[in-house]
Amino acid sequence: MTLGLHLGVLALLGVLQLVLPPFHHGMLARIMVLAAYAAGYNLLLGYVGLMSLGHAMFFAAGMYGTGLAISYLGVGVATGFLAGVVAGLAVAAAVGLITLRTAGPAFLIVTMMLAQAFYLATLYFNEITGGDQGFILSGLSLDLGGRRLPLADPVVKYNVALVVFAACLLLNFWLVRSPVGHILRALRENEERTRLLGYNTPRYKLFAVTVSGLIAAVAGSAYTLLFSYVGSTFAGIPYSIYPLLWTLLGGSGTTLGPLVGTLVMTYLVDVASSLTTGYLIVVGVTLVVTILWVPAGIVGGIRARWAPWLP
Repeated sequence: MTLGLHLGVLALLGVLQLVLPPFHHGMLARIMVLAAYAAGYNLLLGYVGLMSLGHAMFFAAGMYGTGLAISYLGVGVATGFLAGVVAGLAVAAAVGLITLRTAGPAFLIVTMMLAQAFYLATLYFNEITGGDQGFILSGLSLDLGGRRLPLADPVVKYNVALVVFAACLLLNFWLVRSPVGHILRALRENEERTRLLGYNTPRYKLFAVTVSGLIAAVAGSAYTLLFSYVGSTFAGIPYSIYPLLWTLLGGSGTTLGPLVGTLVMTYLVDVASSLTTGYLIVVGVTLVVTILWVPAGIVGGIRARWAPWLP
């Protein structure tokens, strides 16, 4: 039943592109990439209980790995995507080895400091990275079976975003239902007891940080390819806070929560900003009320009240 639900959600996203007007078509493509990013964050927060404020460096590592490889080395889209994923994986593994010497609030602070250092590095080496101004990639196209598919084409962009999100969602779904997923949840509930049962808890936490960062890098690389832009903004603290908000709003520890949270918050910001210049106040109040009403998030609340079988 749970697998059918997830496949049904992906099928619905596939069908929506046939009926959505152009603005919402593009908006949903962006939401799916960002939801993939949030899914990576949710793996760490929702299933291991580690709150990070440094995920922007994984997202940006994917962006810069792809953008710099294409811009300076002249590689194709597929190779550029792989470069971004490898860069994000390397950064996530290195950060995991450093940060997992800490725990609790110290983990949050150290990840934030490392992310800020990464952000400042993108500004310092602005001759290469473009700094705040960033740089644009143009003329990107995907070679598929001898056909060149321009990524600027709305249909291609939407479907690539859907494939990326589907891969991240199904990876999360498989992982949290696997034996490793059960151990990760045990870490969240009681790390000391899990260690006493004989599990190498530091190794599992490192695995979670690395996979979480890898998924964030995949999303960052896909964002660069689909929206043809790389900039330091995406390495800043706000882009470490956004996935936290999306995850909490949608439902931490639920596989579909990141999608719902990203969808709701993106449209909430869009609608509120069209009504008032003080839209952040509206967004903040709405988020606070929602969290107070359903502390477990939207999907988490549904699971608690009506569907306990939701993963």
